[in-house]
Amino acid sequence: MKILRPFALAALTCALALAASAQEAEWRHGLSLLGTPRYPPGFKHFDYVNPNAPKGGLLRLATEGNFDSLNFVPIRGTTAAGVTLIYDTLMAPAFDEVSTEYGLLAEAVRYPADFSSVTYRLRANARWHDGKPVTPEDVVWSFEALKKHNPGQAFYYRHVVKAEQTGEREVTFTFDGPGNRELPQIVGQLNVMPKHWWTGTDASGKPRDISAGTLEVPLGNGAYRIKTVVPGRTIAYERVPDYWGKDLPVNIGRDNFDEIRWEYFRDDTVELEAFKADQYDFRLESSAKNWATAYDFPARRERRVILETFAERARGVMQAVIFNLRREKFRDPRLRLAFSYALDFEEMNKTLFFGQYRRIDSYFSGTELASEGMPKGKELEILETVRDQVPPELFAKPFVPPTSGTEEARRANLREATRLLREAGFEVRDRKLVNAKTGEPFKVEFLLANPTFERIILFYKPALERLGIEVSVRIVDPSQYVNRVRGRDFDLIVSGWAQSLSPGNEQRDFFGTEAADREGSRNYGGIRNPAVDALIERVIFAKNREELVAASKALDRVLLWNHFVVPTWTIGYTRAARWDRFGKPEKLPAYSMGFPEIWWFDRERAAKIGTRQ
Repeated sequence: MKILRPFALAALTCALALAASAQEAEWRHGLSLLGTPRYPPGFKHFDYVNPNAPKGGLLRLATEGNFDSLNFVPIRGTTAAGVTLIYDTLMAPAFDEVSTEYGLLAEAVRYPADFSSVTYRLRANARWHDGKPVTPEDVVWSFEALKKHNPGQAFYYRHVVKAEQTGEREVTFTFDGPGNRELPQIVGQLNVMPKHWWTGTDASGKPRDISAGTLEVPLGNGAYRIKTVVPGRTIAYERVPDYWGKDLPVNIGRDNFDEIRWEYFRDDTVELEAFKADQYDFRLESSAKNWATAYDFPARRERRVILETFAERARGVMQAVIFNLRREKFRDPRLRLAFSYALDFEEMNKTLFFGQYRRIDSYFSGTELASEGMPKGKELEILETVRDQVPPELFAKPFVPPTSGTEEARRANLREATRLLREAGFEVRDRKLVNAKTGEPFKVEFLLANPTFERIILFYKPALERLGIEVSVRIVDPSQYVNRVRGRDFDLIVSGWAQSLSPGNEQRDFFGTEAADREGSRNYGGIRNPAVDALIERVIFAKNREELVAASKALDRVLLWNHFVVPTWTIGYTRAARWDRFGKPEKLPAYSMGFPEIWWFDRERAAKIGTRQ
């Protein structure tokens, strides 16, 4: 009998423990964060799809800027739009349920009662586009590559300490502790890449490098593969006719276009004109002015172009002017609040936005997770645990953004802003705001990538200048903007965070201290706050929906009362313009417009409106 060395014995003991733990758990066809999946084992397809949707046709989409890579793993460079279309994930989301996923690459999943690990069993017929099987080795390699070469993914998966093959078609992910209900689903969202391809050589015999950008077309396993690439200008994907997963319940009625193509444009103005000239088919409109005034052209009047709004029920949003808190001049919350008093949203909405927007008053705006009124019940109980670390005002009154809309209110707001600036250590000398101790003038620069925002900031600028603040606006190209934001080289940006109805581990990346100085994190402002960190953990480790809602409200309230940002505006729907060439299910799913996944090319409609330009 072979004698095992101590480390080998320990490894065997660990593997046996994992196997025993897995045997205690039942195999599941789906996962739901807080509840039971709606669809039973063996379901035929999602209720919201058209299972008989026709296949075929071309969908043309548009985006701004350019691209220089087809590898989404490294953060350096700009990855082409849609690249993850070529890769399948272990699980696929349902658009009519909150945080619920069903098997895609994986046919089954199981985890122990304490959520300390999760095991996925791959489908035997899962294949790469070259015909080779998708293996546990591919899954483990993909996970390790993402953690090693992508700081954002390393942070996102940092509580997943190990991935290993534990069966012929099984992969087990071990977590650093129990109780995190979201981790099994997070792992299920992993884009699985082919180890054999990435560790091979290209046509010239040069070893491929997963850590570097590349324009070599990568191998995939998804419903689409890359068809053509014109670097920086166009990328097209074609549907794979013999795609291994086309008959899975999660895929019936989706992936209906034969080809999906992205065209790149210099900026939004050019992009809009290209849409009107029928250079692409579908446009999400982010500008209230454009929505109100830019679509009066013949094709719209002839109903060949359709404008439609889609209710947003799946997410909340915080769009805001974001301070770079890493810079000393923005450290005092009273100064940041003064910026909020200077923003005349009501007049801006009337003058610039045609009355389409409402003021954001929550990081979870438009959802049940948004704080409102005074804290009470479970939320108050949670807030009491951090009482000595949060602004006392949040226990005394509701959070309400400053309002104006009249000349009297505007003057009152500017007087209050002046008082706050004085308390924060600033004063006006020769009509310029200066640091009262050093005499240094207070200057700020708004960094923008979208010219649309320029007129908005220019509307805001005079009010700030009345306070004595010297304001400049810099517009840069998208690549430079991304690099400067990643490098935290800015004073102020206009950006934000989209929130799901089941917030969790991503909150650490949005607002957690550990993400504050990590390049590429979404903690753009550099928030470092122990109460925020503690409440994020309460959100992540919530044991039921009631606790999750209460913890999210508590987190929301603390973020608001620290005045880390100047909340701006939002709408409760998505604005979309399209050339009338497409069909969609009669009833769209509750939490998504489902475009383009479950839409299709309608040949009769396309014939009626004429040939593409």
